Amino acid sequence: MKLLIVEDEPNLLAILRKGFAENNYDVSVSLDGETALQMILTNTFDVVVLDVMLPKINGIEICRKLRAMKNFVPILLLTALGTSENIVNGLENGADDYLVKPFKFSELNARVMALARRAKIDQQSPDIIKIDDLEINAKTKTVYKNGNPIALTYKEFTLLHYLAKNSGTIVSRNQILDNVWDITFDMNTNVVDVYINYLRKKIDKPYNTKKIQTIKGFGYMIQSEHEH
Repeated sequence: MKLLIVEDEPNLLAILRKGFAENNYDVSVSLDGETALQMILTNTFDVVVLDVMLPKINGIEICRKLRAMKNFVPILLLTALGTSENIVNGLENGADDYLVKPFKFSELNARVMALARRAKIDQQSPDIIKIDDLEINAKTKTVYKNGNPIALTYKEFTLLHYLAKNSGTIVSRNQILDNVWDITFDMNTNVVDVYINYLRKKIDKPYNTKKIQTIKGFGYMIQSEHEH
């Protein structure tokens, strides 16, 4: 598995490089954001471990630039800033997961493996999922309803895509946290409900539809209007 580690603390970088190499990863490294961005654009990595505070271009900006260029390499942010606001900022700009410093290498390794596994599953699902007039394109990360584009944030899209992949099936909050965020995502527990609400405002409310269902006591489900 090809891994890029972007970290400007040489000691930590050396430890991470050694740890991942011992776990049979093909490891590349970078000490600054500018070089890292060029490396990501000119190579194919399975996962990028990206520090937030970097010289030249910071980690959040790298995420934003990559997602704007439709590059969806899985990214795990390393941050010394563990506040909810900073974490949300990273996730909204396209990071897939985060880990607050200091951390145990075993946890970082487990999360990197989970990201790679999730990416593989996503690659095996169809590029385009259609549910009535709703079209979700996994490759371009675009959503259309009645042929009209719907602007979603990165996390809103990831949640919608997960629901659509499981169309007609009830998924619990825990399943959503595990597959859309991470099982150890420990911010306010109502994060799923908040994001379901965001999606409804963009997908159901303007079109007077009720595709995203709440199944009380169980979780959520997206289904065709014809299945009601």
